[in-house]
Amino acid sequence: MYTLRNALATAAAALSLAACDPQQSPESQNPSAIADAAKDAAGRGTEGQLDPLFDEAARDFNVPADLLKAISFTETRWQMVSGEEEFDGMPAAFGVMALRGERLERGAALAGVSVAQAKSDARANIRAGAALLSAHADELKLDRADVGAWAPAVAGFSGITLAEAQAEYIHKEVYATLRNGVVAEGLDGQVLASIMPAQVEAKFELPAARAMASGPDYAASIWRPSPNYNARPTGTDISMIIIHTCEGSYSSCWSWLANSASGVSAHYVVNETGSEISQLVGEANRGWHIGASYDCSLNGSKDCGLNGVSVNNFSVGIEHAGFASQTSFPTGQIDASARLSCDISRDRGILRDSYHIVAHGRLQPATRTDPGPNWPWSTYISKINSFCGTTTTGLVIDSNNANNNTAAGYVEVSANWTSSTNVGGYYGSGYYAAPTEAVSDPATFYFYLSAPATKTIDAWWTSATDRSTTAPFIIWNAAGTKLATVNVNQQTGGGTWNTLGAWSFPAGWNKVQLSRWTGAGSYVIADAIRVR
Repeated sequence: MYTLRNALATAAAALSLAACDPQQSPESQNPSAIADAAKDAAGRGTEGQLDPLFDEAARDFNVPADLLKAISFTETRWQMVSGEEEFDGMPAAFGVMALRGERLERGAALAGVSVAQAKSDARANIRAGAALLSAHADELKLDRADVGAWAPAVAGFSGITLAEAQAEYIHKEVYATLRNGVVAEGLDGQVLASIMPAQVEAKFELPAARAMASGPDYAASIWRPSPNYNARPTGTDISMIIIHTCEGSYSSCWSWLANSASGVSAHYVVNETGSEISQLVGEANRGWHIGASYDCSLNGSKDCGLNGVSVNNFSVGIEHAGFASQTSFPTGQIDASARLSCDISRDRGILRDSYHIVAHGRLQPATRTDPGPNWPWSTYISKINSFCGTTTTGLVIDSNNANNNTAAGYVEVSANWTSSTNVGGYYGSGYYAAPTEAVSDPATFYFYLSAPATKTIDAWWTSATDRSTTAPFIIWNAAGTKLATVNVNQQTGGGTWNTLGAWSFPAGWNKVQLSRWTGAGSYVIADAIRVR
C-alpha cells in the first residue's frame, strides 16, 4: 500500500507538469473526465477498478500490463465505447480496447469469450485485446521482457497500415503514454486505472520529418494530404462547417482518410488533446466527409435553396478523434477545434451559429449520430465567437446543464418535459418541450447576480407550427416577487435571440420561468435564455 501511494505521487507530479505543456503529455485533458470514463468502463465489466482487469489479462496472456493499458488509453481514454460507423469500410469499434471487425472476432476467439461479450463487457474486451496482442507477439517472436520490442506488435494490433501513421501512433501516442504516465482517480480517491511513468523507447522507425509541414490553410496544422477530394462546383459559396467524430483514435483516423483506398476524407482531424491537428484537404476543394444531400427541414428551414445539393459541395469537414458515445470531450480538443472553426469561418465568411456549424448526425440522421449527445455545443460556439473577437455579451443559460456554469446559472425541469433535437435551430445541444396544459409545471432558468443590476432578458427557442402562440415567460426576482409575464409566439422567431424585456434585479438567485399554463393543444419550448 505504501508503494502504491508513492507511485501515485509520482504520477500526480507528472499530471501537474503535463498541465503546463499539452504537447508533452496525454494528460492535458480533464483528468476527472478520464476518471468518469474509467469508472463507467469498470462498471460494465465487473465490480471494482479497471487496473485488476488489465493485470489479470496481462498475466493470462503474457503481455505487459502497462502496455495494454496504454493502448487502451490511446484508443478510448479508458471509455467503454459502443462504436458506430463513421467511414464506409471501417467496422465500428467496441469496448475499452476499441476492437473492431475481424480483430474483434479473432481476439474474442483467442480469449475464449463470445463476440457479444467482447463488445459489451470490459473484462471480456480487455482479455480479447490482450489475446490479440499476444498473438501478434507470437508471430513476431519478439522478446516479451523488453517493452520497447513490443512496438511492432502494437503496430499490428492497431490495424493501421500506413507506415507514417504507425510511427506516429506508436511513438507519440502509446509509448508517450507509457513515458508520461496517467492516473484515473475517482472523487473518493480510489484509483480506477493507472500507468506509472516509465523510461521506455519504442523499437520502431521514427515519424517522418516531412510530416511536420504546415497545412495550406491553417498554419497550426500538419499537412498530410489526402488524394480523396475533387473540385467544388464553380461558384460554390462555402457556407457550413460540419463537425464529426472519427469513431477511433487520431492516427487511425487521419491515416484512413489519407488512404486512397478508403474513398473518404475530411479537411481536418483534431487529436484527442487538441495538441495536434492534421489538414488533409485544402478548404477550397471538396472533401468527401458526409454522404448526404442537404435537406433544410433538418436544419431549421435555413438555406432551403441548397436542398438536394451534396453537403460536401459547400462545407468544410472537421473530424475529431474519439467516439459519438463518449461521455465527455477533452477541454483541449474543444479549444483547438474552436480556434480552427474560428479561422475557417473568418476566412470563408461562414456564419457562426448553430445552423452553419452543424453536427454530421443532424444532416445525415438516418445513418450517423456524431459527434454525439455530449458534444458541448453551447460552449463550442461561444468559444469560436470568443476566439474570433465576437464574444456573446451576457450570461447564457442553456437547457442542458452540461453546457452551463452552474455556479452562475442553471435550468430545472420536471420529468414531464421532453428533451428533443427534432427541430433544428436550437441553442447548444437541444431543447425541452412540453404540451400546454393548466398545470403549474414550468421550466425554470436560474441566474445569479452578485450585486443588484438592471438586466435585459432574451429567450431562444425553435419554431414550428405546433408551438404555442402565447408561451408565457414569467420573470421573478431573488425575493420571490413576480416582475412580469411576457407572452411570446413560438411559431416564429426560432433559432435566434428574442428580447423579453429589461428589469431591475437584486443580488442573489433570480429566475425566468416558462410556464405550460396557456391555451391548450400546443407545445412550449424551453431552449435557452440570455441575461445581459
